[in-house]
Amino acid sequence: MAKTRAQIARRYASRAPAPSAPGPTGGRSSQKNNGTLVLVAAAAASLLLFWYFHLLTLGQMTQLADGLTMPDMLVGGYDAGYVQRLREAMDDDARGQLSYLHKTAGTLFPLIFAFAWLLLVQLNAGRRWLRWVLWSPVILFVVVDLWENIAIDAVLAQASPDAGAVGLASTLTVLRWALLVLSLVAGAVSVFLPRHLRARPDGADTTTRNG
Repeated sequence: MAKTRAQIARRYASRAPAPSAPGPTGGRSSQKNNGTLVLVAAAAASLLLFWYFHLLTLGQMTQLADGLTMPDMLVGGYDAGYVQRLREAMDDDARGQLSYLHKTAGTLFPLIFAFAWLLLVQLNAGRRWLRWVLWSPVILFVVVDLWENIAIDAVLAQASPDAGAVGLASTLTVLRWALLVLSLVAGAVSVFLPRHLRARPDGADTTTRNG
């Protein structure tokens, strides 16, 4: 008895192997590869912004301040006397340029740097509690950096800088650099974590399984 084309097609279709669904390991691997590409782009952007803001523009600002260094670059801090000398050396246009830098590159750098470093830790640390430990200095760095920009602009806007306001701005500057270093260390730690702290068995956080 002759078979119809539909019967023949069903016969061969039943013999064809069913396509295999991607396993959880393959899915995680693809997500990590995509995350790595985003991380590389964000890290490159943050490095470029660091160079532009700290080394290029803040360095050029010294030309508008009789060679005095901008407060942002004084890792050891500064006092009211230094701020007064800086304010007298800078005219309104120069102070306006510094404030504009704080609102643009000075804001973009900590935000993009934090995004890159948070992602770096996320990709490498498998334990939730460990991720938060390594994220802490990065999050604090963003808060302190943005606050420092506002504090510096405020003291330079005062005709006679208040010692308390200068002390706050100086403290924020010192903290900012210390937290930046701690953030870099946290990122390095996440890269060199031992395997048992990096693994996510069955795609779940290890803290869920271990209780």
